[in-house]
Amino acid sequence: MTYADVFRPAERQRGLIYDLGLVLAASLLIAVSAQVSFYFPFSPVPVSGQTFGVLLVGALLGSKRGFSAVVVYLAEGAMGLPVFAGGAAGAAVLAGPTGGYLVGFAVAAYLVGWLAERGWDRRFVMTILMMVLGNLVIYALGVTRLAMILGDFGTAITAGLVPFIVGDLLKIALATALLPTGWRFLNKVDESEANEP
Repeated sequence: MTYADVFRPAERQRGLIYDLGLVLAASLLIAVSAQVSFYFPFSPVPVSGQTFGVLLVGALLGSKRGFSAVVVYLAEGAMGLPVFAGGAAGAAVLAGPTGGYLVGFAVAAYLVGWLAERGWDRRFVMTILMMVLGNLVIYALGVTRLAMILGDFGTAITAGLVPFIVGDLLKIALATALLPTGWRFLNKVDESEANEP
């Protein structure tokens, strides 16, 4: 069960509308987080809030809705909406230096969502591990694609991995503070409601 499941209406049609609304809203959250971005002069890959947005969406929505939200986000960008980092848009972005990272977002959202569905986001240590695994997926696909474009894996690591480690550690720390704490709050609310006469 994820956060999204807690509030999902039981009635089928309302549940489907709820899911669709969450997927669209999450795609917009990722788009907004992408606009918080800047470039290092030696890297074609921007530092942005996207990674945090993507992994948080996966954890909150679960595997299918999280994956769908990223796919919708990528489709929005491919169709020309300025949703990629720095307001970039177009299918060419998906084929460029950041294309591997963007594809990695979808895989990472699914993985993190799948782990969250199994309760990994309810304890601090497991949340850290869940977010690290999500980041590793993004790095693996992103750096591999970047290496294909740059023609050198070492340069791809220097330009597309090393500069992002500190920022990603901070994002992991933030997610670790938010997710398990939120579950504790929800559990307290459930307990207090159960104890009401």
